[in-house]
Amino acid sequence: MSKLLDIPEARSFILHWGEMGTEWGVNRSVAQVHALLYLSNKPLHAEEICEALGLARSNVSTGLKELQSYAIVRRVHVEADRRDHFVPETDLWDMLMKIAAERKRREMDPTVQLMGELAESLEGRDDVPAHVRERIGRMHEFIGTLTGWYADVRGLPKPTLVRLMKLGRGIARFLPVKSAE
Repeated sequence: MSKLLDIPEARSFILHWGEMGTEWGVNRSVAQVHALLYLSNKPLHAEEICEALGLARSNVSTGLKELQSYAIVRRVHVEADRRDHFVPETDLWDMLMKIAAERKRREMDPTVQLMGELAESLEGRDDVPAHVRERIGRMHEFIGTLTGWYADVRGLPKPTLVRLMKLGRGIARFLPVKSAE
């Protein structure tokens, strides 16, 4: 383990991943645990993670649970060692899809549901300004469209998804030209 952290680029990656985690709404130590596991070529147990990152056992334990809830880290057993060890998802596309699925479940699904309930409760109400009803309705439609698009994309085979993402803006040439609204 210490050999990995002797590599300046590995240390830099772990620190940067922690900083980026905070930008993505993830606790810094959770992101650093993920980065360490991602770079490791062997399963690590919690004590090794604590020692390597200088984190408290409680932070590491909480971080591992969070990463497991996203299904981007899993627990494995190492022969002749009773401790739990952890390994990361290393397929970047699979990792992206797992993170997206969990973020959708935690963030988008409750929002779609609430916006739908709010829009429904505002229908035909004269005691609420029209712009409030209209904007909540538009938000519900927008988030519904976004989650529908996600479901469509998630169903694509990985090679198709990779090709689609590599096309980027080039995909627009296949769509009819429409003026900006």
